[in-house]
Amino acid sequence: MKNTLLTLSYFIITALTFGQVISPEYYNLVAKAESLYIAKNYKASAFSFSAAFGSNHGDGTVYNKFDAACAWTLANYPDSAFFTLEEIVAKYNFNEYEDVHISTNSNLNPLHNDKRWKSLLETIKRNEDKAERSLNKPLAAELDSIYTEDQKYRLMIDSIRKRSGQDSKEMKDLWKIINEKDSINLVKTTTILDKYGWLGTDVVGVKGNAALFLVIQHSKLKIQEHYLPMMKEAVKNGKALGSQLALLVDRIEMRNERPQIYGSQLQMKDGKYGFYQIVDEINVNKRRAEVGLQPLEEYARYFNIEYKLPSK
Repeated sequence: MKNTLLTLSYFIITALTFGQVISPEYYNLVAKAESLYIAKNYKASAFSFSAAFGSNHGDGTVYNKFDAACAWTLANYPDSAFFTLEEIVAKYNFNEYEDVHISTNSNLNPLHNDKRWKSLLETIKRNEDKAERSLNKPLAAELDSIYTEDQKYRLMIDSIRKRSGQDSKEMKDLWKIINEKDSINLVKTTTILDKYGWLGTDVVGVKGNAALFLVIQHSKLKIQEHYLPMMKEAVKNGKALGSQLALLVDRIEMRNERPQIYGSQLQMKDGKYGFYQIVDEINVNKRRAEVGLQPLEEYARYFNIEYKLPSK
């Protein structure tokens, strides 16, 4: 049976800090913290986030750190909130070119009258000025546009599938648009890669860097295999995420009819998603943690897949 590849919004699966290795326990505690946050139990949520970071040598993703700061704020623990925000800004050189916006997020409004707030915003501005100087603005703008075109129509897939069906005319029309956009984006992106190599976030920003991966991930097997060595080198040099590379490796393995390594690729059978076969499946979560991917059980929940890691 032909495999149906599922494309996710990029940040669901790869919103991790470069060079980070995430422990499996981290993700379980973060999932608990997020559930508590949704239930408005902000204090318990904040402590669960703290436990998650503690399980990972104090480290975590920018997005999870930001959520923790919001939880501390809403739980009326301003010192802990500022400690976390200051860590994001200083340690990760945070600036608001990211998708997280500290200065305008309403959850942080209780902190605005604290004298530390002004200092925090000043540090963010310095980070922005530094990032602005290093960015190649024309390339960043071009790749941002490519990122948008890559994701915009793919985000419609699930809703159209549920509404009209996998084999509907509407779905076929959507894939026609996606394929046309992919062809255009591939020419633009490979031209950049061949001229400049794999560009990091310091040159093209977060979305621009993500666009390089997404376009190659959505290209034909021959193109993927051609740029795989370049991406491997980029990961070594901190210019691409290990989690991105894992997804590309899995897709190449599946297309070559070999078992995947990290469990990122799905196939559809009888209208339901399941995982394409995984080599040494009992140890898949160890490999996923090494590249900054959450446990497979948690990944499965995004697709309403009931999954249990084999015991032997």
